[in-house]
Amino acid sequence: MPHLVLEHSADLGDEAIRLTCEALFQTACNSPVFANIAAIKIRSIPCRNVHMGTKPQSFAHLTVWMLSGRDTEQKKTLANDLLNVMDQHLPNVGVLTVDPRDMDSLTYAKRVI
Repeated sequence: MPHLVLEHSADLGDEAIRLTCEALFQTACNSPVFANIAAIKIRSIPCRNVHMGTKPQSFAHLTVWMLSGRDTEQKKTLANDLLNVMDQHLPNVGVLTVDPRDMDSLTYAKRVI
């Protein structure tokens, strides 16, 4: 844990998304919010069917799933840091958003080989 899930317009291009994911991963690794760097995971999900009320009709939305225990200020700082990375790597994308989410540490299950 944590899981960073980047949903995005499919037309943004594989290379731009790959570089963005690498930069987001590095930012998460450097964040004091996460103590266990080995647990950080990032994945992207291209969305082929996108309809928006804004122009350009492109987006990237990062959901950060993490175990509960961080305060609001930590999550806000993390969200802003990650949004800055997205803005640097995806400057022409219409809408960029970041949403930190808590997972219940009492019910989260994990298996590692």
